Amino acid sequence: MMFGLMSLGAQAQEKDSFKYADESFADIQMLRYKVEGFDELSLSQKTFIYYLYEAALQGRDILFDQNGKYNLRIRKMLETVYTQYKGDRNSADFKALEVYLKRVWFSSGIHHHYGCEKFVPGFSADFFRSALKSVDAKQLPLAKKQTVDQLCDEIFPVIFDAKIMPKRVNQADGEDLILTSAENYYDGVTQAEAEEFYNKMKEGAGDQPVMFGMNSRLVKKNGKIKELVWKEGGLYGSAIKNIVKYLQLARPYAENDQQKKVIDKLVEFYKSGSLKTFDEYSIEWVKDLNSRVDFCNGFIESYGDPLGLKSSWESIVNFKDLQATKRTETISSNAQWFEDHSPVDPRFKKEKVKGVSAKVITAAVLAGDLYPSTAIGINLPNSNWIRSVHGSKSVTIGNLTDAYAKAAHGNGFREEFVIDKEMIELLDKYDSQTDDLHTDLHECLGHGSGKLLPGVDADSLKAYGSTIEEARADLFGLYYMADPKLLELGLLSDKDAYKAQYYSYIMNGMLTQLVRIELGNDIEEAHMRNRALISWWAYENGKADNVIELVKKDGKTFVKINDFQKLRALFGKLLAEIQRVKSEGDFEGAKALVEKYAVKINPEIHKEIKERYSKLNISPYKGFINPVYTAVKDAKGNITDVKISYGEGYAEQMLRYSKDYSTLPYINE
Repeated sequence: MMFGLMSLGAQAQEKDSFKYADESFADIQMLRYKVEGFDELSLSQKTFIYYLYEAALQGRDILFDQNGKYNLRIRKMLETVYTQYKGDRNSADFKALEVYLKRVWFSSGIHHHYGCEKFVPGFSADFFRSALKSVDAKQLPLAKKQTVDQLCDEIFPVIFDAKIMPKRVNQADGEDLILTSAENYYDGVTQAEAEEFYNKMKEGAGDQPVMFGMNSRLVKKNGKIKELVWKEGGLYGSAIKNIVKYLQLARPYAENDQQKKVIDKLVEFYKSGSLKTFDEYSIEWVKDLNSRVDFCNGFIESYGDPLGLKSSWESIVNFKDLQATKRTETISSNAQWFEDHSPVDPRFKKEKVKGVSAKVITAAVLAGDLYPSTAIGINLPNSNWIRSVHGSKSVTIGNLTDAYAKAAHGNGFREEFVIDKEMIELLDKYDSQTDDLHTDLHECLGHGSGKLLPGVDADSLKAYGSTIEEARADLFGLYYMADPKLLELGLLSDKDAYKAQYYSYIMNGMLTQLVRIELGNDIEEAHMRNRALISWWAYENGKADNVIELVKKDGKTFVKINDFQKLRALFGKLLAEIQRVKSEGDFEGAKALVEKYAVKINPEIHKEIKERYSKLNISPYKGFINPVYTAVKDAKGNITDVKISYGEGYAEQMLRYSKDYSTLPYINE
């Protein structure tokens, strides 16, 4: 489970000549992150990271294909024109194609990475057809005996017709979520057929079920429904074979035998596709607590599936920030206290919290669904029974939160949206500290808290499950942010520091996250729905005591919090209800909360916020350019050092990745 991005805004900053902010395009600004401490690692650790870095990049094509069946071909068409076009590269059409291609790279497909709506090209179909016919046809993703015109006739409706594949993930209540979503996890099946297929698989699965459907495409051919499993020798086999190759090259440099077990089980899973083996891998991964270097590589998060079953491919390679981890170790060592004092019904609490570990990490490379846009915290594994029996590992990605904070410094955002000077000063003093702490509490304690009642299906909340789970973890963190226990543990330095997090959270949930959504659209993404749900529920349920106000100053709308302690009580009350919904598998309860508070947007407020934000010239979305790792080898081919560099540009990196890591055929498997 991943915790989403930090506050909005960025501006170029320099530290020791390292630039955190890079180019901007459309609604996106690219950032860089520094891998502090890499040079101090041992040669074995560096080599381990290098091979894991290669394993991470080998899976890039998988996510493109998961996000849409035409994405790989469209990417290749765009890249070929971008690199080979001999016409006027300063024309409006070519410049628009360049922006469109950069957005496709960023979102791993033709739909927005957050809002899921299809991009509208700023170039004409006639221009693109002419450009494609001007380049070497051998470089285009043509089907057998297909002409360039036939390729255009096949693909252009997907790009240019707004009615075809308009949403990658549709969450609209009352619609067939599979037939109206463009993701590539299902082919020829309806939502009802998919749900019936997996419900039958779950019958008799017991209290330790595998995550059915996690690593497959569900297809219907000749009237029969079956799974095409993602594995070596199966679907995505050519990419997975390369991932396995580099995992095996990394294995000799693992830090201990436990880490070797983790790699062995992951390789076994990739070769067999067995979900039971994946559970075994997850258990071994949770046990690996003594390694400095760690990684995730596989099919992890289910936000891209409207039914919340199938998992997108992702990878992160990282190493522990030893100093910052002292904070998360304090939290995890007190996990039982937080669980015992949670405001939820005792029936839904864990009698004994097991295996909760947490650390602050330094990201070394991001890949798949964590690149270029990424989470700032991760809690895994996602299997409920493994978390209950064996525990989980939580991380806060310290060098990414640091990059966001440095890039956002002095951009005018707070001056425009925060209600008064006193609150700005409080945010300046404590917001960074409380942001990191809330991420720690969300990942380490929130996702790891609570339990399902016996017999409750972990997927019972269906399309609302991701939003409810993220709200549950956020609320856990918000509730405890104001607890004196944090002062006692030395996690906060001032009794009023929590107010910075409360204010920034409510302001974001009610107002400022709206800058990411086009006028007239609903809120679709799970993390955004979660923040809206919490904020608007607290506003509505605190009206009697005037806990939160929306006030006008000089014609502008601001959040005003009148009673922070009563707001904390509201967070506790909602946490209790959200946990009940989760523990009981109350689909109707989840639906009622999400549909009432988390989907619809006040159009007047929406218009106002976007107009105010546009004047700041800040990109609402951020993403990262990866550093480049180069192995230095001796005459015998042995690695003698691994060098890291940060100079590669965004387009340069994306074109190199397409050249060196195109591991899947362009014609859909």
